[in-house]
Order: sequence, then structure tokens, then C-alpha cells
Amino acid sequence: MKRRPPDYTLYHVTDAPASYPGGFLASIEAAVAGGVSIIQYRPLDETRRELYETGLALRDLLKPLNVPLVINDHVDLALALDAEGVHIGQTDLPAPVVRKLIGPRKLLGLSVTTPAEIRAADPAIVDYLGLGPVFATATKPNAAPATGLAALPSLVALATLPTVAIGGINLDNAPAIFAAGVTGIAVVTALSRAQDPRAAASSLRRKFQIPNPKSQKNPKFQIPNPKTNPRAAKTMNHPNNAPAP
Repeated sequence: MKRRPPDYTLYHVTDAPASYPGGFLASIEAAVAGGVSIIQYRPLDETRRELYETGLALRDLLKPLNVPLVINDHVDLALALDAEGVHIGQTDLPAPVVRKLIGPRKLLGLSVTTPAEIRAADPAIVDYLGLGPVFATATKPNAAPATGLAALPSLVALATLPTVAIGGINLDNAPAIFAAGVTGIAVVTALSRAQDPRAAASSLRRKFQIPNPKSQKNPKFQIPNPKTNPRAAKTMNHPNNAPAP
């Protein structure tokens, strides 16, 4: 059974819960209302029980909103929460092993930085690529060296999977990131430190010039056309994204 592709346009990777001025869950809910289309819960320094309890609250918030929850690294936590997917890095369990553990229906994202890592990603196993860091970032101290904006278009061109750029992305540089051809952008502090996460998310989404499909005030919203939008084509046409029968 295949999965329907999510909307990768505006992807929020969570920060430490204490970083959100308006509170963790309330800020996430506001960001979703502003156009965030997928959430990655990136556990930091909590205990295993705290991770589970925070993840459970996040899952219960997002499920009625039809926003996918992806868990960073922790396959066991993703399974315990019945999250929609897992995101792994180059030093985590190999992607084929993770796919075997989570089954065919859950999302699997893979972090990549180099051309070799992009080419090695198997579209039959992986659903999307987290590409970066594009710029240096303080939110992940052990991150790979930044690719830089100039290299981004050529890296995106190598990919046969949807690409979500990450690393130092904000309202000022988002247009240039989107112009490189990525499917979406992943942001951390651009939303976690925002005083108004809904407004911040809405502003970021407008940089891609795709309206928020959750807004009832926008009857003209349409699914991107893969014939005219190469980003949409990558999202819709890889092997794991055929509609479920």
C-alpha cells in the first residue's frame, strides 16, 4: 500500500519547548494555522518518558488538524506514538533497516548534504530528502558543513525525491531558497522564537506563493500541477507516493 504525499512546503522542526514565547503546543497550533504543513518533533534533552509525553500531546494536537508528525531519529518513539513518519541522518540506522521497522505506509525522510549522499538515496525506501544545512545554524551543533546557497540548485537537480531545504532559513532568505527549486523549506527558530507564530508561518508560506490550504478564505487554492511545477512533480511521482487503493 502506498502513501499519499504530504505538503512539504513549510516544514517546522521543533526547538526546545521552553524556546516558544507563547508556549510549545499553543505556538505549534498557531504556526499550523498560519500554514505549517508538516511537523518534525526533534527530541533534545528530555528523559525518555518526557519525550513520549510531549510527543503524545503533539500527536493529539496535530492529528485532528491532518498535519503529519515526523519523529527525528527515534524509531521506537515514532512507533510508540504511531506517528506518521521518521526522519533520520547519515549516522543513524540505515534507511533500509528503518523502512523494515516502520513498514511501507509511514514517511521516511533522510538528511543529505553531498552529491554522493543524494545519489545514494533509494526512492523505493526514502520518501523525501532534508537537504542542508544551507547556512550555518546553531540549532544543531553537530550539523554538517553548510552547502551555501550557490550550490543548492545543482544539489536539488540531482535529487529524484522531494527536497526540503534546512539550515539557517528565515523570512529574508526564503525566496532565494525556493528559487533554487526545492520542494519546501524546514525552519526552526524562524517559528520557535516568533512572538506571533501564525503570522510568521503565513509570511514564510507567502514566499513560496502557495496559499495556506487550511484557510477557508482562499477558495482558489489548488494542488500544485506537476506538469508546470517541477517541485510538485518530484513530490507526486516517486514510487512511494502513489495514492492508496
